Amino acid sequence: MKSHVETLRWEGASRGEPGFVRMIEQTLLPGQHVELSVRSVEEMVDAIYRLAIRGAPAIGIAAAYGVLLGMQTAQVEDGDDFLGRTGEVCATLAKARPTAVNLFWALERMQERARRDHARGATPDALLEGLFEEAFAIQREDAKQCQRMGELGAKFLRDGMVVLTHCNAGALATGGMGTALAPIYVAHGEGKKIAVYADETRPLLQGARLTAWELTQAGVEVTLITDNMTASVMQQGKIDAVFVGSDRIARNGDVCNKIGTYGVAVLARQHGIPFYVVAPLSTFDPQLASGAEIPIEERPGKEVTFGFGKRTAPEGVRVYNPAFDVTPAELVTAIVTEVGVIEGPTMERVEEALRRGGRI
Repeated sequence: MKSHVETLRWEGASRGEPGFVRMIEQTLLPGQHVELSVRSVEEMVDAIYRLAIRGAPAIGIAAAYGVLLGMQTAQVEDGDDFLGRTGEVCATLAKARPTAVNLFWALERMQERARRDHARGATPDALLEGLFEEAFAIQREDAKQCQRMGELGAKFLRDGMVVLTHCNAGALATGGMGTALAPIYVAHGEGKKIAVYADETRPLLQGARLTAWELTQAGVEVTLITDNMTASVMQQGKIDAVFVGSDRIARNGDVCNKIGTYGVAVLARQHGIPFYVVAPLSTFDPQLASGAEIPIEERPGKEVTFGFGKRTAPEGVRVYNPAFDVTPAELVTAIVTEVGVIEGPTMERVEEALRRGGRI
C-alpha cells in the first residue's frame, strides 16, 4: 500500500536556483493543508524545532536534506574544506531537538558518506553528488522499511480488532506509510476491518490533529478520545491492542516515545492488552544501555498554558513540559522492526536484531 500522504520531498534545482525541501506544515493541520518551502539550514532547524516536521524517521530525512541545503551552495576549496564545512552544517542541525535519535543517525550517515568518498579522492563536486545520493537513499529506505514493518505488524491484527494509538506515528512522521500506523494500513488494505481509538495526545494534540486526520484521509474508522479516557475505554473492553511508535530505543529494549506513552503501557498491562512498538532500527541507540540514559527534551511552558491561541492557565504558573517519557521493556509485548519482530524485548534480543541489521 502506497502512502496517501507525502510528508516531505526534495525539489530539484531549476533555472540556476538551488534545490529546496517542500514539506507539509504540520502545525496547521487539520485546519489547513499547507506546504512549507525550506531553503536553508537555519530554516530546517526551525522547522524541526517548532514541529512543522516531526516524527523520528521524518526528522532523520529532514536532517539529511538539511545537509544538502547547507552544502549545495557552499564555497569550498578542496575535499578537506568540504568535510569541515559538512561537519559544521551537521553540528548546527544536531541542535534542533535532542531526543529523536534518527536525527543524529542520519547526520552521522551523511558525514560518513562524505568521509568515505573523500578517502577515495573525490572532488568537492563528487562529494556533493554523494551526499545527494545518500539523502535520497535514506528516504527511499525509510519507505521500504515502513512497508515491511506494516506487513510484519499486520500479522498481529485480526479482522474486527480495535487498536489504541498514542501521538502520531503514521505517514506524517515518516518517509512512507508510517511506523505504528503501518500495520493498520496494511491490514486495512488486506480487507480486514480494523478500527482505531486515537487519544488526543496533550499538550500539542498530535493524536487529534494528525492521527485522526490521517486515518480519516485513508478511510480507516477512527474514534477520538481525550487522554484521560484511556483507562475507561480499556476497562470497558473496547481495546484489543495498543500500537505506538518511538523516538529512541535503548539497547535493553526501553522505549522512549511521546509523553504519556508510559501511562498507556501501564494501563495496557493492567488490562491484559498487548502493547506493540513499531520502529525501524535507525530509532535504536546501541550506545545507551537503558532508557535512563535517554535525554528528554523539555518544551516551552506556553505549549501547556495556551490552547488554540488562548491562555488556559494563570499567568506566571510554573510548568513542567517534557516531550517524552520512557516505557520499560518489560511492559512491551513486542517491538516490530524491518528485520523482524523482537518479542519480549531484552538486551540480548535487541542486540541480535541490531546485528542482523548491521547496526552493531
